[in-house]
Amino acid sequence: MIDRKWLALALAALCLLASPALAKYPDKPVRIVVPFGPGGVADITARIVAEKLSNRLGQRFYVENQPGAGGIVAARSVIASSPDGATLALLSNGTAVSVSLFRKLPFDPLKDFVPISSLGTFDFIFATSAATPFKTLSDFVAAAKANPGTLNVGTINVGSTQNLSAELFKTAAGIDFTIIPHRSTPDIQVALLQGDVGLMIDSYSSMKGNITAGKLRALASSGAHRSQVTPGLATVAESGIAGYDVVSWNALFAPKGTPPEVITTLNNALRDILADGDVKKRMLALGIEAKASTPAEISDRLKTDIAKWGKVIEKAGIAKQ
Repeated sequence: MIDRKWLALALAALCLLASPALAKYPDKPVRIVVPFGPGGVADITARIVAEKLSNRLGQRFYVENQPGAGGIVAARSVIASSPDGATLALLSNGTAVSVSLFRKLPFDPLKDFVPISSLGTFDFIFATSAATPFKTLSDFVAAAKANPGTLNVGTINVGSTQNLSAELFKTAAGIDFTIIPHRSTPDIQVALLQGDVGLMIDSYSSMKGNITAGKLRALASSGAHRSQVTPGLATVAESGIAGYDVVSWNALFAPKGTPPEVITTLNNALRDILADGDVKKRMLALGIEAKASTPAEISDRLKTDIAKWGKVIEKAGIAKQ
């Protein structure tokens, strides 16, 4: 007669053999789709994170650049992929802007994606030429009030976060100036140095060389609190424009339907990675404060920014694309 104990063990072994093995995430290479070209802040941030995720999770994470207006090309690519964690999307405050900037955006960032975590945040810098008489942002505001409509402010293209930051500044400060859109940040700096514009708004990393060389003078940073990147620089709010707060961000999202355990694995990994001293140092050199979040926190930030920039776009009368 067969011993019941041995029979039970045999049956258990057969069940294990018959059951499909549970795959450990990630079990294949993971692509991070970035809606910007190579070399920019978002791209370099994604590459630093991809390198660290590869080391931590034992599978290759790589960046795929898919630039295009409104991040549409990149978003479509991610939405069309299998929701298994093998394709992730980098979304940004630019995504929030696109919701109101485009007449019919072919994706809904709140419904078509699942939030994972923020990667980092960065302020914009208000800067002038060292040759101007503006020593503080208050000096510029005073000049604009004394001579309405005569001063020029340079930003990149209409509808960019930098451009909308200028629109918000105009409203918040109660002043009148002309916003001059440029094709690129270097073009704005040339215009600033030539005296064609009196102020520019852009990322610190894009102006760092000229600020360090003494050609440009940083007047203020755009966040509600002083940035770790420029701790000695006053904020716009500290310069007398109460409530002014503009902070750009980058974050990882996944296509809708991605399993919760995948989101949890990635979020836990990113929390450790973005708290690492080496990563913080590398990102700070780019002008970014490395910062992880809960999925709920970055989702709330996206919702808040969609509403915020929608109001700015409407008030500025910017035509939808």
